[in-house]
Amino acid sequence: MEGGGHSERKSDGAVEILRPDALATPLIFSSPHSGRRYPAELLRMSRLDRHALRQSEDGYVDLLFAAAPQFGAPLLRALFPRAWIDVNRARDELDQRMFADPLPASADTRSTRVRAGLGVIPRIVADGQDIYDRKLKFFEARRRLSDCYDSYHRALAGLINEARARFGCAVLIDCHSMPSAGVLPFRDDERALDIVLGDRFGASCSGAITAAAEATLAGLGYQVSRNAPYAGGHVASAYGRPLEGVHVLQIEINRALYLDERRLARTEGFDRLRDNLKVLMAGLCRFSPAALRPAQAAE
Repeated sequence: MEGGGHSERKSDGAVEILRPDALATPLIFSSPHSGRRYPAELLRMSRLDRHALRQSEDGYVDLLFAAAPQFGAPLLRALFPRAWIDVNRARDELDQRMFADPLPASADTRSTRVRAGLGVIPRIVADGQDIYDRKLKFFEARRRLSDCYDSYHRALAGLINEARARFGCAVLIDCHSMPSAGVLPFRDDERALDIVLGDRFGASCSGAITAAAEATLAGLGYQVSRNAPYAGGHVASAYGRPLEGVHVLQIEINRALYLDERRLARTEGFDRLRDNLKVLMAGLCRFSPAALRPAQAAE
């Protein structure tokens, strides 16, 4: 297992679940954007090389959180790259400009993310370059959605349902990284943000979980922000239902802490960050499920 830790490993080729020997917490960790298996089809179709495509990755975030099973929590990771399909988008966020044939009437072609070129099948990579030099056919999108998107969300929903059945609640920590250029300080006397916690301003997660994560990370010396500039994406909005006992907290980590962003290589900061994230995981996994269940179930 890449990343280490005693766990059971289950993979269907599109996603992989690293399971603990025994489920001990309602916590689930997920890494939707760190997949590094680039389909030959994508490399053939793209006008960009693999290195340029990798600019969209949340590089090695799955390895930063690979110790989750040691704390009794599963880790779900996508194996396919974000440039192929982005599971942190709604399934119907499709860009008509990318397709030679008409999209279904149900397609959301006008969302802010689609207009930016970052729909469920991205038109561009993170630095704004077009991925393709030809139009796609809708059947190509349909196949990706079935093989990858549906596989990821089926696995995620299964883990959430398993936690709810066992503990009466589920807490998903949705793990991401952010380009350092996007969180530069506004003034010379300010520090750049290290970590952004997104709970959709309390709509996707109990404030107690967010506060505990913030206190732990700040205590480790990190500059932490809540909901700015990232409040949470599709996964947080689609799954986060605190009143029903399902909590989603998105975590964005400044890549400069652990990654050479130009070479996409891990730096000497990687091990320190990974060790500090173990402290975060240990603390969150000690949360009492009773405090996170729906009110009627807790009575």
